[in-house]
Amino acid sequence: MIDSRETYQYYIKQDRLALGRGKDGRPRFFGDEIWKFEILLRKVEYDLNCRRGPAGKLIGKWHKVWFHRLSVRLGFTIPPNVFGPGLSIPHYGTIVVHGNVRAGKNCRLQEGVTIGATNGSHEAAVIGDNCYFGSGVKVIGAVCIADDVAVGANAVVTKDITEPGTTWAGIPAKKISGQDSHSNLCGALFAQAGD
Repeated sequence: MIDSRETYQYYIKQDRLALGRGKDGRPRFFGDEIWKFEILLRKVEYDLNCRRGPAGKLIGKWHKVWFHRLSVRLGFTIPPNVFGPGLSIPHYGTIVVHGNVRAGKNCRLQEGVTIGATNGSHEAAVIGDNCYFGSGVKVIGAVCIADDVAVGANAVVTKDITEPGTTWAGIPAKKISGQDSHSNLCGALFAQAGD
């Protein structure tokens, strides 16, 4: 969770690497809406967790307005303080994430992903580090997903995935291989960490 200016800058850096942006990392004036969305997401998180006083609250409201407008335009329902550093969203398209989801670092979400609660419960998924969710994946309920897991397109996850470094697919999701998620994530994230 972003709890200081330093962690805010670290999250921005990791998100930039996950999206494959250059060293500058500034979004282009036209285009780069997803990168602008992720920057605003991190600003809103910083505002919620760190800003105090009337001026801070005013800045926070401004960021929330722009964040909401861009969320609606892109089709993303991603609340603040859900994803760790290194979030990667490669395409526009509907993505819905419950506010009680907790995801680790280096998570990649393709279009059409839903990670939600079920049956009126407020309990939602806990997702490890370095996880990949293919197009149309549905993760329903209070499931736990281990580190380095890849979930294939249109899979439906309703039970815990406890085996790290595996690939899952199908309805309901079943293990299909022992290959981890790293080939689906930006290699710069692992080169930097020394993996």
